[in-house]
Amino acid sequence: MTQTLQHSVKSTPYWWDDCTFPSLPVRDVDKTCDVAIVGGGYTGLSAAIELARAGKHVQLFDRQALGQAASSRNGGMASGSIRPGRKELIKRFGEDRANGILMEGKAAREDLGRFLKEEGIECDFFLSGLFDGAMTADEANELRRHADFLRSTLDIEAFPVERADVRKYIGTDLYVGGLVRRDIGGLHPAKLLAGMIRIAHAANAIIHENTAVLSSANDAAGVRIQTQRGEVFAKKLLVCTDGYTDGFDPWLRRRLVPVRSRIIATEALGKETLDRVMPARMMYGDMRKLSYYYRPSPDGTRILFGGRDGTTEGDPIAPTVHLQAELARLFPELAGVGLTHSWFGYVAMNRDMIPRMFSSGNTVYATGFCGSGIVWGRWLGKKAAFKILGDEEQSRSAFDFDPAPKVVPFYSGKPWFIPIVYSMYERHDRRTLRRRQNS
Repeated sequence: MTQTLQHSVKSTPYWWDDCTFPSLPVRDVDKTCDVAIVGGGYTGLSAAIELARAGKHVQLFDRQALGQAASSRNGGMASGSIRPGRKELIKRFGEDRANGILMEGKAAREDLGRFLKEEGIECDFFLSGLFDGAMTADEANELRRHADFLRSTLDIEAFPVERADVRKYIGTDLYVGGLVRRDIGGLHPAKLLAGMIRIAHAANAIIHENTAVLSSANDAAGVRIQTQRGEVFAKKLLVCTDGYTDGFDPWLRRRLVPVRSRIIATEALGKETLDRVMPARMMYGDMRKLSYYYRPSPDGTRILFGGRDGTTEGDPIAPTVHLQAELARLFPELAGVGLTHSWFGYVAMNRDMIPRMFSSGNTVYATGFCGSGIVWGRWLGKKAAFKILGDEEQSRSAFDFDPAPKVVPFYSGKPWFIPIVYSMYERHDRRTLRRRQNS
């Protein structure tokens, strides 16, 4: 198997096979501007569009060519999920703030749909709905309570799925129940990014690819920014580098953990196979500590199956083999199925697992999306733009927090502890499976 994977599986994202990114002109770096943005993914581009349309002189910098990082490497699931459950959110922030966070998720998902329609971005967006699987009776009860909350408080169409009905949605015996919610969909993430690049350029935002920001320093009048191609003075700096934050901002780097998220794409499976394993053609996930996320490809020919990678260097084969084994655990008939792609990108986690927007002097941050950047990246990029514009009404957000605390003492950006954490999560999930088998 190892040799086959080495020689036949592409290490580039499946999405890149049918999407290219706009070729942008190389521009001189202007010495001054109203707003400098670091990061050319969904967040930076969302902010650039709003700011440029408001008449601001905007320069966006990315150390790579646009399209190389997480915004074109993710699974294309527009979930806007929040890692802590509602009970934990209430414990940390109080009921009003907790409900505000969850209500804003609904607003952000709806806003994404409006944005795609109004801007004419063709990215295979479809409100497929989401099935979330429960592996134990306790998890099924938790999802049942969550469905009640979604319906009664957020007016979201959601309902629990009993064990006898699981196979209407997914062809597996791994789950004892689940939750269906209708407000979540899927899209082609690279096509979304390509559309946003096109719109930002048309709005006269100046985009500098392959131009790393090396450092920045706040002063009373603005921010001095050192780039690979010269110094810039900006009235405001917006940082939205998320999982790709490097040493240009050591303060932020100590508050974010870059985590690899890997996805495999199966070979074309045929309609009859997809009808058996994914009859509802939804987005899918479950409640394991090391959870997996999966979906049919937009053309309905194959399965994209993702999860946290657990490695920190190189591009080893073991995580691909692991995902292939987990796919077979879920769908035994797919054991040994051929793969065409296996790739990874970085997501950014923080101590409290909440996306956030915050300021330090004349620098504004929008970051820490914890693996849900399609919704949160675009939404908080837009909110950050209105914050910079001084629009209190439009910038108001339940995610306007204080900065996240440092991850651990002495951490400076190299996540040496990830294998340890993943080992703990794996043991937890194995215990959960054993309890289920013994019940």
